[in-house]
Amino acid sequence: MSSMQPQLVLDKYSLGVGDRFAHEGRAQLRACVQAAGLGVTVVPVWNKSNREHTIVGSQPADVRDEADEAVQALGWKRPYFVDADHVNLETIDRFVEWSDFFTLDVADAIGQEPEEGAVDNFLQAHPELTETVEIDGLAKPFHASKANAVKAADKYLHAIRQAGAIYHRLALAKAHAGFVTEISMDETDSPQTPFELLLILAAIAAEGIPAQTIAPKFTGRFNKGVDYRGDVKQFEREFEADLAVIAYARRRYGLPANLKLSIHSGSDKFSIYGPMRQALRKFDAGIHLKTAGTTWLEELIGLAEAGGDALLLAQEIYASAFYHWEDLCKPYAAVIDIDPARLPTPHKVRQWSSEQFTGALRHDPSNPLFNSDVRQLLHVGYKVAAKLGERYTDLLDACETQIARNVTENLFERHIRPLFLTD
Repeated sequence: MSSMQPQLVLDKYSLGVGDRFAHEGRAQLRACVQAAGLGVTVVPVWNKSNREHTIVGSQPADVRDEADEAVQALGWKRPYFVDADHVNLETIDRFVEWSDFFTLDVADAIGQEPEEGAVDNFLQAHPELTETVEIDGLAKPFHASKANAVKAADKYLHAIRQAGAIYHRLALAKAHAGFVTEISMDETDSPQTPFELLLILAAIAAEGIPAQTIAPKFTGRFNKGVDYRGDVKQFEREFEADLAVIAYARRRYGLPANLKLSIHSGSDKFSIYGPMRQALRKFDAGIHLKTAGTTWLEELIGLAEAGGDALLLAQEIYASAFYHWEDLCKPYAAVIDIDPARLPTPHKVRQWSSEQFTGALRHDPSNPLFNSDVRQLLHVGYKVAAKLGERYTDLLDACETQIARNVTENLFERHIRPLFLTD
């Protein structure tokens, strides 16, 4: 696959950092600075979706400004990116000027019928997908068949064609500027098999998309802001198989040499960081981990730590989220599991001390106060804070010391260290 479009190159390890209210750029970057000081480059990618901009009332230019300011303030000399997260043909235009990383979200197109003749033409160009395929790193070859290939192409080909349409529109709009392309296929009902991933990568190459990361769906639950729920051994097998498939597809289809997996809703997946780290080393592979949303929770933790009016506001935000939990959770139904019976009443939370509030919210499973249902509810409850406007952001400024410490510690100690640094 070849492309005349100038390309920026995403480093081996990268970390997606969302910041709902654009106050924590420096604190987020400090975590990457700490990693660099220990000899590991983890590139920050500030990401924000159209939905998040709409809810908060921000603009893509705000994310660029925040990233640039943090980089200048901390003297960061390594690469960094601004991600137009989960964009499609309807939302892409507002991000073009300000972003240099684009996550093309085509999950909704999965399963839609391809145009007439598309599947036959694709498989005629790729007969290897109907035969036995041997891949280094896999214990057994794919015993592919025409029927399996047709079934997979029927399911995914239209989605990849849509990704191609978005990419080529971007390439025209940014004809003289490089950017990173990611394909997102994780927000769908069923995980992709390694064979399906191979077919998807072949289709990506056929569309001329120089994808540098791809986010497939894995078995298990990747709920927002809490640990992985599922069979860790099964995930490990799938993860290693996908790494092997990507390595093969890069060579076979001429995809970018740095193409790597992206894990969406990857924050706080403590139980799989160890297996991921070992697999990455085994295959000498890179990873893009998205942690969007955790920074907003660390803001709440910092406010609660500060006490006084800041704690009262955190309690008020919880109360509003509690009474509107169904509306807040609906857009995130595929990535949260909340048991309403485990949510304390607002009256009870108003009586909590700083230690009780932070204990319930901070992701420390060893703490008996920790409540994953409270954490998930507040993870999707940033809409409540957005409606508070300056009441909320003024307290972010007033409590900057406490908040920044929590933001940096969360990213470095709970994400960067166990995934990229721990032996």
